[in-house]
Amino acid sequence: MAEQQTNEIDKHELMAKYDKESNFRTKLGPWGWLTLAIGAALTIFQLYTAYYGAKVSMIQGAIHLGAGLSLVYLLYPIKPAMAKNKGVPWYDALLALTALFTNFYIVYKYDHLINEAIVFGFTAFDQIVATVGILLLLEATRRVVGVPIVIIAIIALLYGLFGNHIPIVGHAGYDWPSLATEMFFSSSGVFGIPIQISSTYIYLFLFFGVILVKTNIGQFFNDIALRLTGKYTGGTAKAAVAASGLQGMVSGSSVANTVGSGSFTIPMMKNAGFKPHFAAASEAAASTGGQLMPPIMGAAAFIMASYTGVPYSEIIIIALIPALLYFSGVFMGTHFEARKQGILGLTIDQLPKLKNLIKRLDLFAPLVIIVGFLLAGYTPTFAALFAIFVAFIISFFRRETRMSLKAIIKLLEEGARTALPVIAACATAGIIAGTVTITGLGPKIAGGIIDLAQGQFFLVMVFTMFACIILGMGLPTTANYVVTATMAAPALLAFDVPVIAVHMFVFYFGIVADITPPVCLAAYAGAGIARANPMKAGVTAVKLAIAAFVIPYMFVSQPILLLQGDANALNVSVAVMTAMIGMAAISSSLIGYYVNSLNWIERLIMIIAGLLMVYPHITISLAGLAIFAVITVMQFMQSNSNQAKQQIS
Repeated sequence: MAEQQTNEIDKHELMAKYDKESNFRTKLGPWGWLTLAIGAALTIFQLYTAYYGAKVSMIQGAIHLGAGLSLVYLLYPIKPAMAKNKGVPWYDALLALTALFTNFYIVYKYDHLINEAIVFGFTAFDQIVATVGILLLLEATRRVVGVPIVIIAIIALLYGLFGNHIPIVGHAGYDWPSLATEMFFSSSGVFGIPIQISSTYIYLFLFFGVILVKTNIGQFFNDIALRLTGKYTGGTAKAAVAASGLQGMVSGSSVANTVGSGSFTIPMMKNAGFKPHFAAASEAAASTGGQLMPPIMGAAAFIMASYTGVPYSEIIIIALIPALLYFSGVFMGTHFEARKQGILGLTIDQLPKLKNLIKRLDLFAPLVIIVGFLLAGYTPTFAALFAIFVAFIISFFRRETRMSLKAIIKLLEEGARTALPVIAACATAGIIAGTVTITGLGPKIAGGIIDLAQGQFFLVMVFTMFACIILGMGLPTTANYVVTATMAAPALLAFDVPVIAVHMFVFYFGIVADITPPVCLAAYAGAGIARANPMKAGVTAVKLAIAAFVIPYMFVSQPILLLQGDANALNVSVAVMTAMIGMAAISSSLIGYYVNSLNWIERLIMIIAGLLMVYPHITISLAGLAIFAVITVMQFMQSNSNQAKQQIS
């Protein structure tokens, strides 16, 4: 019991260290009742508007943001070290009240702000409210999300103010009152598309994830994955990849999923014989990949639907093949490493009992419902709401998940707490996206990238990739997609590339920033659990997640992998099969083992063969397949030769 308590403490410390949103006050005292009331009220409001219909977007967003920011100031201290202090300081209570006021001012003065102010101008008090609202938003985002996105937002605001003094990418410039009111009292800034989506779809899916945790579905995923893969070579690592991918779909955070599932999977992998840095890297790569896996995709898919005009129900189908290729790459990497280290699978006695898993199959029902309803054409709001209802009912089937009235109210508050980082990030990302839009910065950045690449399409992709990784470092999933889609995507849109392919490209490279050194927070978190070298874990995670660095180039060049263009059943099947084999070749090369150890020449040839096979063009893929076949035959001949020598000796 004491050991379990120690592990829980370690988990919380790791989350607080690498995941900004987990560094909250735990000793609220009487203030706990207020946070409970506001959090529960926010969730009830979201459920109510989901069922009866959302308010006008500005009012819906203002209530959503106001309640969220007030909770941030009550829960998150000005300095991380102060999280262990008791109670809430007076100044944070005042900031929480002010955050409520500035946002609810929009609710009460809505007619004035969208009608009178547009004609007669904003009053001095309006300008003060807008200024205070923006400052409170930036400070709350710093506390719950981190500094990087706040710095980008401040730079965006400075660009909006002083653009007339900037050469090449300059603009006419705004005075502060005009910029502040445009950012805070219109749908071009804080209350733009990101917060509109957050205040409707995203909140419901996050709350859905909270209920799934309550029903112990995370442990169920672990057990299912271990039962399916545990008996095979390196089964513990394969189980970790499968389980983390499933959990990552609903967690919405690479770091949170790494720590949550990694506290179970990483020690299991180490005990099986995997090196600590590899165990950490496997968990980080799989957890990060969960953000790419439909149907939830870290909640960014909802914003992508608005930006691209592609229905959400289509996006989750379009995103499926690249996500499966990603996890195939990670899965194969763990297999080759296990072969290299001689790590076998578990015995049948060490695996979860099949009859116990069958008894818990009802835990799949909410996920099946949400995917089924979306594919049937229902709105994400309806699908999420019905899935929440089903998951809530399922929680009463078992004594360990059955909830009292007090537990239900606590669950409502937990839904609000989980959403706080997304609320703050989406609102701040709205400032960045709004500034880029009203100043025309997006096309200017695109033009700069194209000029730098001298119009060469491949170089444009490379420069866009680097821009996305840099912009994505330290940003949560939804925010990094908004930023990269606004600032980096226009460069690729200048070429004849399907819009969805461009947005998937920037989405992928924004996500893999979580495992790309030097800022690879998911890998750092995994290394903290494994007691491994963080940078070594980060480099290994990149090797395992190499598909995420390769596949985007392929589906932009040949969008067939996204079911675009000439995507008939035959072409897609051939492209997927050759891509799978190609990922096997690339993974074995990076690990340095296939049937036997690979020398550096063989590794180089395998990478070339793999890249040729991944490219979705039949002639090129067949050339790669031929090269791969030659290496395969050579490897088996070498293996037979080695066995013969061992028998003779």
